[in-house]
Amino acid sequence: MNFFGRKKKDTGASVTATPRVAKQADPAESIVKLREAIATQEKREEHLNRKMDALTKEAKEKMAKKDKKGALFSLKRKKMYEAEIDKIQNVKMTLETQVMNLESATQNAETFGAMKTGTDAMKKIRMDVGIEKVDDMMDDIREEMEVANEISNAIAQPIDPLMTDDDELLAELEGLEQDELEEEILTLPDAKLDLPDAPSSKLPEIQGATKDEEEELRKLEAEIAGM
Repeated sequence: MNFFGRKKKDTGASVTATPRVAKQADPAESIVKLREAIATQEKREEHLNRKMDALTKEAKEKMAKKDKKGALFSLKRKKMYEAEIDKIQNVKMTLETQVMNLESATQNAETFGAMKTGTDAMKKIRMDVGIEKVDDMMDDIREEMEVANEISNAIAQPIDPLMTDDDELLAELEGLEQDELEEEILTLPDAKLDLPDAPSSKLPEIQGATKDEEEELRKLEAEIAGM
């Protein structure tokens, strides 16, 4: 039996607390906090040093008054403060070591990040360029240079609208020279030959000549007479 009203219905879902996510420590913020802790320890150390100076003065005054017991008590308190100062100095050393290590780790992390960024950039450049792409580009450059040289040589050629084959021109020139030579020969006047007069008398007979020799002499005589 419910004396306090209706019973709440069970929704079947239990409310669970959301776990807290630990905040990631910031190196710069941590260094600041460590330095603040060091400053606090230094202030406490200065305060204890002032108390020690006061206790030393107090012990001297009590000794002057012959209060040996009071002077001893003041020195005991001073020793207690000295022990506390030793602890403070150890804490300061620990804090300063942490600051130094944290600064070094932060610098190393920044250096690592810079090196990784440089490495990633180099990888991207290598992937964008690649040795095969470089080889293809060099082949294209060589091909374009060859084409450029061919174009330059073509442009440097002289332009002569009357240019023909040299062999054909030489053959035509020889033909002209031959025609000119023939014309000169045809235009030459008849040359008169200054020959001696043919003998009117018969050639004397050669004694001891054979019939064949005499026949040849008669033929020769007849040819001379016909000229």
